Amino acid sequence: MYNLLRRLLFCFPTETVHHFSMNMMKLGCSVGAIRKSISAQCAPSNGSLAKELFGLRFKNPVGLAAGFDKNALYLTELEALGFGFVEIGTVTPKPQAGNDKPRLFRLPKDKALINRMGFNNDGVQVVAQRLKDWREKQRATNNRLWATGKLQTAESSSLPLNEGSHSPLTIHDSPLIIGGNIGKNKVTPNEDAWKDYEICFRALFDCVDYFVVNVSSPNTPGLRELQEKDSLRKILSHLQTINQQESGQETDRKPKPILLKIAPDLTPQQIDDVIDLAMEIKLDGLVATNTTISREQLHTSGQQLESIGAGGLSGAPVRKRSTEIVQYIHQKTKGQLPVIASGGIFTAADACEKLAAGASLVQVWTGFIYEGPTIVKNICNGL
Repeated sequence: MYNLLRRLLFCFPTETVHHFSMNMMKLGCSVGAIRKSISAQCAPSNGSLAKELFGLRFKNPVGLAAGFDKNALYLTELEALGFGFVEIGTVTPKPQAGNDKPRLFRLPKDKALINRMGFNNDGVQVVAQRLKDWREKQRATNNRLWATGKLQTAESSSLPLNEGSHSPLTIHDSPLIIGGNIGKNKVTPNEDAWKDYEICFRALFDCVDYFVVNVSSPNTPGLRELQEKDSLRKILSHLQTINQQESGQETDRKPKPILLKIAPDLTPQQIDDVIDLAMEIKLDGLVATNTTISREQLHTSGQQLESIGAGGLSGAPVRKRSTEIVQYIHQKTKGQLPVIASGGIFTAADACEKLAAGASLVQVWTGFIYEGPTIVKNICNGL
């Protein structure tokens, strides 16, 4: 069914179809009966896949990578589709329009996408308020469910707390875990980038369950230079300091897990530097990987690639390299540094490959576009 629908959707501009599809989904999910029907058809029912990581309880290990729901507009809809967690963003301090359109392109022959979105988002204050409103709505719903005994809290779970996690499990207003992917504005010079990350971190601290620092997008000029060890140390050490300050203000506020998202184009030495720094400043994990600037071994014609131009490549062509980096990090750290794997995950076999390489969780994005709304269910059923 989705194959036929995808053929139709692929006849229209990529970014336009993205917003149209999700807005139609939002309209459908505004009706309780339709939302329940979507969830029944698309969400996995296997509760044994729940996992504890970072002191959080993920209902399943399949998440949605940053860049799909940049502005936290579709959380209820994505929850209905069964995602175990959703990473919103990348969010920047000030709103920005991003790069000129068109900026998102399909490569069907390669089951891939090229994007040069450029951190287009509504700005951290708007996104933070949207998240607060969403959580308040979830809280009101859950209060009604608790009153009728229809909701089980995380604290009643028999799953153990992972070693090294920040705190005992706490009741979540929703079983959907929200990650906050943060970045810098395009106009902010690299020497001041740490200030942008601080602004986003403070604004989202009470709105998200974990943070991902994005210094690996190829679509903001100079951003990847921040992956160098000294630049990273300044940003991440500062965030860790704030993390302790924010959590120390009130006894019920705990430090938030902080992860770093890295590019698949790093050299072995650069990956080693990232690992050393992550262990040194006690990062909670890494997200591997972002999109690549490589265009090697694609089936799409050179002429078409040239007409598309610059941007980050995602999807099936990134799968192998992403897995290699996940495995390298896992082996290098002896499994002490958790990895969320992202890159080329379309099927349960793809997810199993990442998990076997040492990943703790997986994220989809391009696979969602090509496989459709049952991707989480199909992956979970095959794990």
